[in-house]
Amino acid sequence: MKKLRYGMVGGGPESFIGEAHRKAIQLDALAELTAGCFSRSFEKCRITGDMVGIDPERCYASYEEMAKAEAAREDGIDFVVVVTPNASHYSICKAFLENGIHVSCDKPLCLEVEQAEELCRLAREKNLLFLVTYTYMGHVTAKHIRRYIASGKLGKIRTVMAEYPQGWLAREGEWGGKQGEWRCDPAQSGAVNCLGDLGTHVENAVAVLTGLKIKRVLARMDAVVPGRVLDDNDVVLVEYEGGATGCYWTSQFAIGHDNDLRVRIYGENGSILWSQETSEKVTVISAEGIITELHRGNIGIEPAAAAYGRLPSGHTEGWYEAMGNLYRSFTDCVYARKNGTFTESMIDFPTVEDGLEGVKFIHACLRSQANGNTWEEL
Repeated sequence: MKKLRYGMVGGGPESFIGEAHRKAIQLDALAELTAGCFSRSFEKCRITGDMVGIDPERCYASYEEMAKAEAAREDGIDFVVVVTPNASHYSICKAFLENGIHVSCDKPLCLEVEQAEELCRLAREKNLLFLVTYTYMGHVTAKHIRRYIASGKLGKIRTVMAEYPQGWLAREGEWGGKQGEWRCDPAQSGAVNCLGDLGTHVENAVAVLTGLKIKRVLARMDAVVPGRVLDDNDVVLVEYEGGATGCYWTSQFAIGHDNDLRVRIYGENGSILWSQETSEKVTVISAEGIITELHRGNIGIEPAAAAYGRLPSGHTEGWYEAMGNLYRSFTDCVYARKNGTFTESMIDFPTVEDGLEGVKFIHACLRSQANGNTWEEL
């Protein structure tokens, strides 16, 4: 197949996430970076363009110029990757959708529910694909759990415990460099820090793995480390449609935790335990107490999930591969759109509608906190 062409907004010098997306897309070599607006500084944009080998004519001073120019080119980009701070997601995504270009955007999707709803409407009306990169749901084991639970093997889910603690912003006066500074800045991050950065991953992971839909939440959101303006520790009680319950915890000052997303799912027929830091395995506990540990790359992993495996068992796959798996499905769908073979059943990645649910979750938690930790409907 001829390679797709993609562009990037954000991801300039010293950007961790921009480089990560470029590497993840390159894993399957199905798309080539051909255009970009990598920084608000045109000089930095040119520096990044030179580094990644882009024609200087396709390094743009603004994303608005880029969207219009690429849409008008016969060899224009097939999709754009948006890796900027949260506050700019909406306007950038909207510009590319309006110009008929498929979109991949980092989470959270945007700041306001109304913005997210508009992006959903635009994508639907323009018949465009929209990936929101909740990276962890690209793991083979996560895909296995989703299919295992959807098949009914766990029975009715009774409760879910999920957490995502980190310790990188634990000390007063330390802001985690460029990556931490913008997350702690309301002008760039919006009304939340920890909940937007980590809590949306928890919300999406539970939704994808279990299929449960949140009915209402009760949130306690705290800014604990001196000097913090936005939340750095959150506890959220959850009630799902159908009666199941859950509890989510996220933190950025939990010393000893690196990137510790964990989900524990308890059903009438047993339990499933999963951690992204040990994402090569899934622990399943039967109603009789029999503990089974399944490893990626071995028999027992659902075939549709195993198809995303890249290495033999014991050769550890991780975060880049998980993001690459999302892009594998996304680029397959973009190809299919181009040749007229696309069907909705091909989508195996988080969509703009999933992004909308994340924004609704954030705002329900904000209302709960503002109203004195009350139950709030999504």
